[in-house]
Amino acid sequence: MEKMAHFNREVIPERRMHAKGWGAYGKFTVTHDISKYTRAKVLQKGTVTETFTRFSTVAGERGAADCERDIRGVATKFYTSEGNWDLVGNNTPTFFIRDVHNFSDLNRAVKRDPHTGMRSAQNNWDFWTLLPECFHQITVVMSDRGIPASFRNMHFFGEHTYSLYNAKNERVWCKFHFKTEQGIKNLSNEEAAKINGMDRDYHGRDLHDAIERGDFPKWKVYIQVMTEEQARKHYENPFDITKIWRHAEYPLIEVGELELNRNPENYFAEVEQAAFTPAHVVPGIGFSPDRFLQGRLFAYGDAQRYRLGVNHNLIPVNQAKCQVNEYHRDGAMRVDGNYGRAPAYSPNSAGIWAAQPEVMEPPLELEGAMWCYDPKDDPTDDCFRAGGDLWRVLTEDKKAILISNTAGDIAPCTQNIKYRHAAHCYLADKEYGERFAKAAGLDLKEVIRLSKLSNNELNIETTKPQA
Repeated sequence: MEKMAHFNREVIPERRMHAKGWGAYGKFTVTHDISKYTRAKVLQKGTVTETFTRFSTVAGERGAADCERDIRGVATKFYTSEGNWDLVGNNTPTFFIRDVHNFSDLNRAVKRDPHTGMRSAQNNWDFWTLLPECFHQITVVMSDRGIPASFRNMHFFGEHTYSLYNAKNERVWCKFHFKTEQGIKNLSNEEAAKINGMDRDYHGRDLHDAIERGDFPKWKVYIQVMTEEQARKHYENPFDITKIWRHAEYPLIEVGELELNRNPENYFAEVEQAAFTPAHVVPGIGFSPDRFLQGRLFAYGDAQRYRLGVNHNLIPVNQAKCQVNEYHRDGAMRVDGNYGRAPAYSPNSAGIWAAQPEVMEPPLELEGAMWCYDPKDDPTDDCFRAGGDLWRVLTEDKKAILISNTAGDIAPCTQNIKYRHAAHCYLADKEYGERFAKAAGLDLKEVIRLSKLSNNELNIETTKPQA
C-alpha cells in the first residue's frame, strides 16, 4: 500500500512551457575585463563559476520530440560567490511578444486546442499574425535555424535588456550573447521527421553522450552595451524584446567562455527539479524597463512555487553555494533549520534581515509614454524592419528554405490568416511578400491592397475565415 500510494503521487506538474528539457553542469570562465561596466564578482576577469544549464523545447509537453520546429529555451544558473544568478533565454535574440499580458495567450495558442485536444496550426498562426510584433521571430523560426541539429550547434541569448552597474553605481544597459564554438548546424524538415520517428530524445542523447566522451561543448560569451544617454536617443524602444540591437551600432564585447562538462546523476532531482527565474540576480546585474521582463520576474518564480513548492530553492540543484537570506520561512518541505530562533519580521532590534542599500541597483529616472503594447499603439514602432533586414541578408538558398518552411507550416490554415501573414511579409520586404504569396497560392494584388491598410483595418478585414 505504501509503495502504491507513493507511485500515485510521484509525478509533479510539468512546466507549462519548456516542459521537455535536458541539463548539464559546467563552468563559466571570465577571460576579459569588463569591470568598467559591472561590479558583479561573477563577471570579473579570472573568475571561474560553477553553472547548471537546462535546454528545452518550448511548445511541446514532457514527452514531445526534440526535433520539432520551435525555439529552444536555454536557462543557466551561475552559482556565484554572491548567490545564484539565473540567466533565462532562448536560442534566438528576440521573442514573439513584448508585453507579458499576452504571455499566457501565446502559450495557449501553440499548445493543444481545447476542442480537439490536438495542436492547431490555425490557432498558432492566427495568434502570431494578429500581433505584428511576432513577425521577426516568425521569420527566424521558419528559417533554416528553426530546428537546430543539436543544442551544441546553436547560439543562445539572454534576449531581454538587463542593466549592469559598476563600483561607482554607473549604469549601462546590456544584452547577453552565447556563441557556439561547435559551429551552427541545423536540420531540414525531412531530416527532423526521420529523426523524430526513430529517437524522440535525440538532442538530449547528443548532449549527454558528447559530455560522457569528453567532447565538452563550449560557447563564447559576449555582451552588447548601450549607455543610458544612447537609450534615450535610440530610434526605437531599446527595451522591446522583439527588437535587436544592431551589432554595427552596439558591437559584441567578449566576456568569457561557458563550458558544459558534467552530466547530472539523476534526471528528476537535477533536471526536472531545476528552477530558474530572472529575478535571481547578484550585485552589479539588474533589470530594465522591459515590460516583458517585468512580468517574467514574477511569472517564473511563481511557476516554480506551484510546481515544486514554496521552498524550491532548498532543492540541492537550486541552492546557492554560499549563505543567502531569502526572508522566507516555514512552508511545505522546509527541512533545514528554518532560521532557528531568529525574529521572523523586519525591521527588528536584533539586526536580522536588515536591508543592504550598498548592493542595491541605482535608482532609475523614468520618462515618456508607457505603451500598453497592443499592435500599433506606439506610432514610432516598426514591427517589420528587423524581419525585412533579416530577409535581405539571407542567401538565396536560405530564402528558399524560409519560404518553403513557412508555406508548409501555414498550409492547414484558412486563407484569411495566410493573407494577413503575406501582407506582413510584403511590408517587411516586397520580394519576401511576393515569394510567400506565390508559394501559398495567394493573389498578389490582394496582398498589396491589404498591406496598405492600418493594422487595425487589416485585422478586421482578415477576421472572417475565407474558403
